Amino acid sequence: MGRVRDRTRDCVSDDDLLPLNAVLPWSVPAPRAGRDWPLATDPGTARARWTALLAAREEDAREALFVPSRARTLHTAVAQLPGQSTGTGRLARESGPAPEPVRVAFGPYEERFLLPDHRLLDAPRPELWRVADASQLFLVHDPRAAGLTVTALLPFGAGAGSRVHPLFRRPGGREPNLAPGLLAHLADRYGRPVAPLDVLDWLLATARPAQRGREVRLPGTYEEWAAGAALGRGLREVALRGRGAHAGPRPRLPGGRRPWVREALDLAPRGALPALSYEPGDQALRVGAAGVLAPVAPAAWDAHSEGERVLSRWFRARVADPAAEGLAAIGPRAWPREWTSDLLALLTDLALHAERAAHCAEFAAEGEKKGDAIGGADLRAAGVLPVPAAARRPATVLETREEGPEGQFALL
Repeated sequence: MGRVRDRTRDCVSDDDLLPLNAVLPWSVPAPRAGRDWPLATDPGTARARWTALLAAREEDAREALFVPSRARTLHTAVAQLPGQSTGTGRLARESGPAPEPVRVAFGPYEERFLLPDHRLLDAPRPELWRVADASQLFLVHDPRAAGLTVTALLPFGAGAGSRVHPLFRRPGGREPNLAPGLLAHLADRYGRPVAPLDVLDWLLATARPAQRGREVRLPGTYEEWAAGAALGRGLREVALRGRGAHAGPRPRLPGGRRPWVREALDLAPRGALPALSYEPGDQALRVGAAGVLAPVAPAAWDAHSEGERVLSRWFRARVADPAAEGLAAIGPRAWPREWTSDLLALLTDLALHAERAAHCAEFAAEGEKKGDAIGGADLRAAGVLPVPAAARRPATVLETREEGPEGQFALL
């Protein structure tokens, strides 16, 4: 009876496909800001929004700008986010300078600058901030996305039901967030050392959507394992954009395929969204009345996220609605040159990701036909399953001093 209860609790059958949380046990719901304005496309805008909030001296006016929710009001008392030195007093009486914006991931293809103040954010997931550093990677499972994504930055912008699996349970790349005993079992099976990063790369290449989230097949041979991990490494290199300790130089397209600006973009951050069109013959992306970028791979133009073209979403985030009100309407007065550079980098990332994801999908489909896999029965016999309950909870991390509400500190 004990075995049956273990399987039910772990939701792991004896077959060859494993749920993602049997491999990476600890996960938390994706961070959520709860309001648009603390996330900006440039750091100057984030600071300007804070300044505008505090310029409202009357509480009613400040509250209207803040956009209160059930989780946060001007009188909510919360602790600092780990690693941040922001105020912890009530926002209703806040008068200090803006917190330094931090770069975060926003969905699979973009980045934003976030005001890292716990008082502004409905569900920022402090347990993720506690383990975030240059050695950390976050694997994001968004049920609406085609595959898993990985980032070295704290991941915001994921959809409802998304979960984040840190690769490590402690800062400094310590204590892999893997089922205890899994690395040793794989090393014994393959006759070669297996690192946490190898497991993450394999998951990126082969995890597939399923009714229970994402399913994972662990291959029975080292040759298949090494080939899949190499393909996943290619996806990781694109996704990390050169950030973090686990990233090399940002991947680039070959010289003749790199997009560049052929005709200058005549854009403003406020006004009508520019019309976008694509000419397949010239592989040219037309932006507005005059802007032209080329060559742009068809896959970059075709890329969609949440049912919308990625490029359309990118421009919509940077061209404010003239009728917009409140802090979210505050933005730069002119089109920053950095945004054009970011656009060219995005076009490259979309092209490279599409190519590498296609190779991964083909590889995963071929692997499922082979039938030689390390499944639930094998892992249970090796003592890897069921995963201990403690492995599904965050580790105790005491590296950072965290100020509590109203300037208090916890006594340990």
